[in-house]
Amino acid sequence: MSRKVYLGLDTSCYTTSVAVLAEDGGLLGEARRILSVKPGRCGLQQSEMVFQHTRNLPELVESVLQGKDYELAAIGVSGYPRPLENSYMPAFLAGLSVARSLAALTGAKLEIISHQENHLEAGVWSAGGPWVQRFLLLHASGGTTDLLLAERQDNGRCRITQVGGSIDLHAGQFVDRVGVALGLQFPAGRALERVAAGAEARAELPVSVRKLNVSLSGPCTAALRALERGTDGAALALGVEYALGETFARLLRNGAAAYDVQDALLVGGVGSNQYIRQHVEAKLAKRGVRLWVPEGRFSCDNAAGCAALAWRMNCKHE
Repeated sequence: MSRKVYLGLDTSCYTTSVAVLAEDGGLLGEARRILSVKPGRCGLQQSEMVFQHTRNLPELVESVLQGKDYELAAIGVSGYPRPLENSYMPAFLAGLSVARSLAALTGAKLEIISHQENHLEAGVWSAGGPWVQRFLLLHASGGTTDLLLAERQDNGRCRITQVGGSIDLHAGQFVDRVGVALGLQFPAGRALERVAAGAEARAELPVSVRKLNVSLSGPCTAALRALERGTDGAALALGVEYALGETFARLLRNGAAAYDVQDALLVGGVGSNQYIRQHVEAKLAKRGVRLWVPEGRFSCDNAAGCAALAWRMNCKHE
C-alpha cells in the first residue's frame, strides 16, 4: 500500500529546496542546493536564478521521491515573496510550475503560499510553536528584515502583517557586504559565523533602533570603514553579530510591548546564527518574552514550511 506524503517546494533567491513529510508530520526526506554565485559577486540576476532552479529541481525531486512507494496527498509551494497583492519574483515561478504540474498529474491538493509564510510554517513546525493566537515574527534574511504580527485565522492559516523592520539595508545584506569585504564567498553568513568564533574581542559598531524601525546601513558603513582602518577580521565579524543581535532584541522588545504579546519567532538565514539567537533569547527573557527558534537548517531557506502547511491543512483535519 502506498504511503501518503506531503511535498514542499521552495525556489528562493539563492536556494532550491524540496521536502517530504509523512502523515504524522515527521520529515521523510529533504534536499536543497544553494545557487552558484561567482567569487567576488554579491548576488544573481533573476534570470540566472530561474535557470539554476529549473536545472536543480528535477534532480532534487528525484532524490526525495524516486523509487519510493509514495502517494502525493498534497503539495505546498512558495509562489511569491510576501503575502501581499502583486507580490512577485520570477524565481518562484520555477517551483510553482513544477508544483502545479505534479498536482495536475497526481490529483494532489495544491497549497500556494508566500515564501515568508513558508518561513513561518517551517519555524513553527521545527520549533514546536508558538501555538498562541498572536505572536511576533521576525524574518531576517538577505532580502527581508521584517517585523510581523502573526494572527491565527479560522481557516487554519496565519495572517501576517508587517508592523516594522529595516528602513534601508536588510540584515543579510549587512552580513554579505562585510563578509565579501573580508574575502568570504557569497552568501557569507555561515563563513562569517565561523570567523567570528575565533575572535578574542569584538569591534564596536553602532546600533540604530527607533521604536519598530531599525537602520542597518549606518552599522554596515561603520564596519566597512573599520575594515579599511585595519580592524581585525574576526573582531569585526563578531561586532556584526553583536550589532544584529542587539538590533533584533530591541526591535522585538519594542514590538512585544506595542502589541501586548509574549511570544516571538525568529526565522530567516540570519536568524540561524547561533550567537545572534542566544543574544536575542537572553535579552527577551529579561522582559518576559519567549523566543522560539527552529533548528538552524529550517531557519534558513528550505521547503519544510511548504510541506508542513500542506500536511497541516490536508491531514490533521481529515
